[in-house]
Amino acid sequence: MNAVVRLAVAFAAGAAAMYYFDPVAGRRRRAMTRDQSVSVGHDVEGFARAKSKRAADRVQGAKARARARLDDEPVDDLQLHERIRSRLGHLAEDASAVTVQVADGHVVLSGNVSEEEVESLADEVSSIRGVASVDNQLSIGTDTGTIGTTPAGQDARH
Repeated sequence: MNAVVRLAVAFAAGAAAMYYFDPVAGRRRRAMTRDQSVSVGHDVEGFARAKSKRAADRVQGAKARARARLDDEPVDDLQLHERIRSRLGHLAEDASAVTVQVADGHVVLSGNVSEEEVESLADEVSSIRGVASVDNQLSIGTDTGTIGTTPAGQDARH
């Protein structure tokens, strides 16, 4: 290091010492610095905890997906119906306007949906594990308010 840099470092260290060890305001400044350091430590700890939790959740999700792919057990119609209703809640603008009927893995979708949703809903439902086929009877329209039925023909409350 050359002499100018050493002098600048020594000057900065002296200024910091004067700033923090000032007899009038030094105690407050040291307390504020300590509190800010503790706060940053808590923030870093919370960030690390959230990231590790998210990573663990992703691993668990990957395990569940892999287990589901390997599982050849048939899905009963009521469980399949509930899976479809759940997925529709994320896909359709008005999921309550779609009626779902399930019989032995064969799904009938009916009701009124937007033009963009007609094909995408059928494609998404056909990708659900346990669906053997999808009969897409969805129509384009604005008349809503139908309630989906369970496989036994009872009203499903949503």
